[in-house]
Amino acid sequence: MKLVVLGGGESGVGTAILGKKKGYDVFVSDFGIIKENYKEVLTINKITWEEQQHTESLILDADVVMKSPGIPEKAPIVKKLLALNIPVISEIEFAFPFTNAKTIGITGSNGKTTTTLLTYHLLKQGGLNVGLAGNIGKSFAWQVAENNHDVYVLELSSFQLDGIVNYRPDIAVITNLSPDHLDRYAYDYNLYIASKFRITKNQIETDYLITDHDDVEINKWFQKNKTNAKIFTFSIQQELEEGEYIEDKNFKSNINNDLFTMPMNELALEGKHNLKNAMAATAVAQLMKVRKQTIRESLSNFQGAEHRLEKVLKIQNVQYINDSKATNVNATFFALDSMNTPTVWIVGGVDKGNDYDELMSLVREKVKGIVCLGVDNEKLFKTFNGVVDVMIETTSMSEAVKIAQKMAEKGDSVLLSPCCASFDLFENYEDRGRQFKNAVHNL
Repeated sequence: MKLVVLGGGESGVGTAILGKKKGYDVFVSDFGIIKENYKEVLTINKITWEEQQHTESLILDADVVMKSPGIPEKAPIVKKLLALNIPVISEIEFAFPFTNAKTIGITGSNGKTTTTLLTYHLLKQGGLNVGLAGNIGKSFAWQVAENNHDVYVLELSSFQLDGIVNYRPDIAVITNLSPDHLDRYAYDYNLYIASKFRITKNQIETDYLITDHDDVEINKWFQKNKTNAKIFTFSIQQELEEGEYIEDKNFKSNINNDLFTMPMNELALEGKHNLKNAMAATAVAQLMKVRKQTIRESLSNFQGAEHRLEKVLKIQNVQYINDSKATNVNATFFALDSMNTPTVWIVGGVDKGNDYDELMSLVREKVKGIVCLGVDNEKLFKTFNGVVDVMIETTSMSEAVKIAQKMAEKGDSVLLSPCCASFDLFENYEDRGRQFKNAVHNL
């Protein structure tokens, strides 16, 4: 059996290692440059690879192809593979048959990283032998090849879900839905939503789906579609007989007639969206039979995800906050909504079809100045010029932070919440967040 891996990054190299271990003839092809450490791993494992090209004669005779999530369906090589009816799958789909471990699949437009990290934290503190993979941590396939975890918590993007055929999580979580990555879905929001719901398509009666009771799009989907899984929902708007809700400033989680209660002010994570993330993670922990005392302690001592509303420093009584992971409008909405002080907002990057009008009321209420950080800021200017007192364009992070410092007064906050992808000026959102933190430390 010949396995071709397109993309020599974390998921690609992990898949290659697992494929080799399971007796496949493996070939890795990357149209870009493969990082040195990955080249070493491939070479040590005697896996053939190429970079900066796709040699069609070596790719088109594959029995199965694992495509890295970053490669779009419309890439010429992918189109050719599909025309030849060669299966093109994701890393998750490839690795799934090779493990007997339970998997918890977590997706959604926002909050999935925090929910994944928090779920992993709860299960690990609960004494389970658990791995963390998907969009974060070491690749799932790599861990299946080398470790023997009983449970995996997987953060799954819509791109990873597009490449599944048989993958079936024991517990699936959909945190919420809002328009994102529409450039990859022909600007059709329904295609993106369908992609997210693929997480539950193979689930059976003994599986669980945990999702947001308050989410309009999720509710719409359930009016027309169904799942075989048992559903639990969480809400911050109404009390639920079953599932999770708020009552008298207490967070209550009633899962399979087992009630867990905790005062909201004891949760480590702040903000409404994080309350929902905590609800989703708690439901998973209860289903996995983690002790209530452990859940309570873990929810109160959890350190949040880097680049997600991360408090960096207070300088001259101005709080600098790194929310570089906010790459869409909905994520930035959460960030602005959680601000309790006048805010200087650093925003901009590669626009994925954003509608900034949704932020208008929050910007009027909370934002005193905007620093645009991107190559093309025209849309931001059109939307917010005249809404805030000051709006300035910059093309470097250090300049953006210095300008923000000048705009901010004692008691204000400076918030990097870009609302956009980072590829115009940075390698990725992590690079953008690190540059922001360095710039703040250099003030």
